[in-house]
Amino acid sequence: MAKKKPSVPTIKNRRARFDYDLGDSLLAGLVLTGAETKALRLGHGHLRGAYVVAHGDELWLLNATITGFNGVKLAEEEQTRNRKLLLKRREIDNLLAEKKQGKSIIPTELLTQGRYIKVRISVGTGKKHYDKRETIKKRDQERANRLELKNR
Repeated sequence: MAKKKPSVPTIKNRRARFDYDLGDSLLAGLVLTGAETKALRLGHGHLRGAYVVAHGDELWLLNATITGFNGVKLAEEEQTRNRKLLLKRREIDNLLAEKKQGKSIIPTELLTQGRYIKVRISVGTGKKHYDKRETIKKRDQERANRLELKNR
């Protein structure tokens, strides 16, 4: 009998789609320690409130939280430390040009299923309050339509 592979937890920034109009996305590597890698593979982390900034010619992921658990101890200051993103020079230059136009770089998902842990980042513009209300209204209408079709 073949062994089942354990399901890999995905870590998503669910709030990003609500707060931003997102465009193209890129995969970027992360510089992590061994304990952080183990914690992320077990699903102990979140991207809520995380963002990407540029320092010089490098991109850094800020405010992403990786929490420890019983087998892995992470100090309080290590949980939300700044982490360097690994991208090609051309990709960094394109992202910096987008940022100069007033757009934001937002991490949307942490991918842990492969050999390396990667973060999916997207470029987007912030939504206004009335855009968010419109999104909620559209989502509620779609939910009502699905429920009506189901009950028929």
